[in-house]
Amino acid sequence: MLSYRHGFHAGNHADVLKHIVLTLILDYLKQKNKPYWFIDSHAGAGKYSLESKFSIKTSEHLGGISKIFHDEKNPIGLKEYIEIIRHLNEGNTLKQYPGSPWIASQMLSHEDRIRLFELHPTDLSALFQTLGKKQNIKIYGEDGFHGLRALIPPPPKRAIILIDPSYEIKNDYLKVIESLKESLKRFKTGIYMVWCPLIERTEPLIMLKQLQKLNTKEWLYVSLSISKPKNDIGMFGSYLFIVNPPWKLKNQLQEIMPYLSQQLGLKGHGSYEIEAKTS
Repeated sequence: MLSYRHGFHAGNHADVLKHIVLTLILDYLKQKNKPYWFIDSHAGAGKYSLESKFSIKTSEHLGGISKIFHDEKNPIGLKEYIEIIRHLNEGNTLKQYPGSPWIASQMLSHEDRIRLFELHPTDLSALFQTLGKKQNIKIYGEDGFHGLRALIPPPPKRAIILIDPSYEIKNDYLKVIESLKESLKRFKTGIYMVWCPLIERTEPLIMLKQLQKLNTKEWLYVSLSISKPKNDIGMFGSYLFIVNPPWKLKNQLQEIMPYLSQQLGLKGHGSYEIEAKTS
């Protein structure tokens, strides 16, 4: 149950997609002078060394962040994302990669709040070491699916909730749907961002159909594939399903996704999809 370690995958193509979209949403929220919360159901370690034994073993970042970090021609929508990574590395040498909690910690003000859930004891310890001393951050060593119930709705009635389990357990797909349904009953105006891997199994697409059928006025779906489905590649892509997306997010992604699919695609097989429901 607790065997998954994100250090093996830090900075890969799925992280790139997830974290670019996260920075765009956080940037949108901070433009209004009102406090908001960032809640992460499965926070991980906070940040990751790309020189660790985990990262070196798989080197997945070489097919992800490493392909765009030094590219001066990347779209303007990537600017803040790249700057946060550069700030973490104190320059242009790519040695560390930020997780979602670190990105949020760099973009939220002291009036905003960050709430993080992590079960793995080693990653939980690293998360406390990295972000535990900040006054606006609280870290919980518990299952985020259950922990969300106590935090929703957040007091300011403004929040982005990231739901991104490892899906190492098949039941996670069902838990995502159940958690989102319950959260929407309590807090229907929140921004919910669900991440899911694309692998050669039926569960990701079945979950997507269930997400699309939820009682929501607006949603946005975006996927990035780096190759055609293959048994030997494992995760060939990922998608995000965003409930109550910022109004300009679709247009931003229409500029960004052609670039990402070209840069990160393997042997010309990169592709993307964008779909949206509006009220």
